[in-house]
Amino acid sequence: MFTNPVYPKQMLENLSQRMARVVKTMRGEARLTEVNTQDMLREIRIALLEADVALPVVRDLISRIRDKAMGQDVVGSLTPGQALVGVVHRELTDLMGGATAELDLVTQPPAIVLMAGLQGAGKTTTVGKLAKWLRENRKKKVLTVSCDVYRPAAIEQLKTVTAQAGAEFFPSTPDQKPVDIARAAIQWARSHYFDVLLVDTAGRLAIDEQMMREIADLHRAIDPIETLFVVDAMQGQDAINTAKAFSETLPLTGVVLTKLDGDSRGGAALSVKAITGKPIKFVGIGEKLNGLDGFHPERMANRILGMGDILSLVEEAQKTVDHEAAKELAVKLKGGSRFDLNDFLAQLGQMKKMGGLSSLMDKLPSQFQQAAAGADMTKAEREMRRMQGIIHSMTPGERSRPELIKASRKRRIAAGAGVQVQEVNRLLNQFDQMQSMIKKMQKGGLAKMMRGMKGMLPGMR
Repeated sequence: MFTNPVYPKQMLENLSQRMARVVKTMRGEARLTEVNTQDMLREIRIALLEADVALPVVRDLISRIRDKAMGQDVVGSLTPGQALVGVVHRELTDLMGGATAELDLVTQPPAIVLMAGLQGAGKTTTVGKLAKWLRENRKKKVLTVSCDVYRPAAIEQLKTVTAQAGAEFFPSTPDQKPVDIARAAIQWARSHYFDVLLVDTAGRLAIDEQMMREIADLHRAIDPIETLFVVDAMQGQDAINTAKAFSETLPLTGVVLTKLDGDSRGGAALSVKAITGKPIKFVGIGEKLNGLDGFHPERMANRILGMGDILSLVEEAQKTVDHEAAKELAVKLKGGSRFDLNDFLAQLGQMKKMGGLSSLMDKLPSQFQQAAAGADMTKAEREMRRMQGIIHSMTPGERSRPELIKASRKRRIAAGAGVQVQEVNRLLNQFDQMQSMIKKMQKGGLAKMMRGMKGMLPGMR
């Protein structure tokens, strides 16, 4: 199974906002006419073009939505506006590949995965990320090798990220030929019982005949089960053109979109499947080796249309939450014990592991995001870190029994955390609100507990 995909807020923020407004309008339509349908399609078209989606892809998508919108299923529906939303959602999902495409490793070991792409797309870092992903999610023994004999320090870079990923590295030197390097690595992988061999290849700053000929020769020599094209999502239309060129040279099996946390309009995510005919299998985020996730077209469509991604939020919680600590807290509360500042600190830490408030809010449906629109998430994140610092400045006794914290203790805690006494008071007030909420939950008053949540978190009023 894939891990939780974390699509950064920047990636399709403008597209998501525009599409969410269109969806809201569509849902409110009791009756579809040619005029209001054309208005909605125009807004969708503008939103897609502004997101740098390829023009042929936009035309085809709008045409298919128009055909379905005028079909009997929508026109005859009791709620045609909502039915039309369903049409847009299905067509967006199909555009990005429909079903989730998993990595195919069903072959006699080692399963060879060839990584292709331009220089600067994040190919070598992606090899390290994929090595870590295969180890942790597929429990595979992974070997990596660099066939990039042109770029200075490329081999050393892969050696470094491979070590960080906990995989093994097959050495090579710039004076060797890429095909010879790959064949030697395959022989080593077979004789040492590796499950997967990841082959990093040379890139260029632009497509050229020599590079394409070399990688085509390498592909024929090693016959990989997976050939993944690594493309920088920040390239916009250039990413689409590059993807098309590689797909015409190599029998690609999938695409990895990198740098989705950059200032990207996100058109590549919506265009690359339609242009290459190959599914997006992974998305890369940031430089850290845990920043690689499976791509789920349906969930991505949910996010684009402002429907949120609750399933990914649940998966993220399952992946990051300390289940033993959660069980201990549940047993503690069930036994009638008090929720103390140690527990509060632990909950702040768990939220931080899940990406913080901004990551959580980004996965919620648009109506919940709008409800928190006035909150400054950056400020809220800073306040959370400040709260953790304040609690860390307390003694174990003060965390267990907050009622001990009077004026003199507050001054000492504030000095230790580098904040004003008012900040300590604010933390204690917020803790009191959470403690009150927990008490209501212990008594079974869920509705009262939910009403009491307002204003509990920093930055949320």
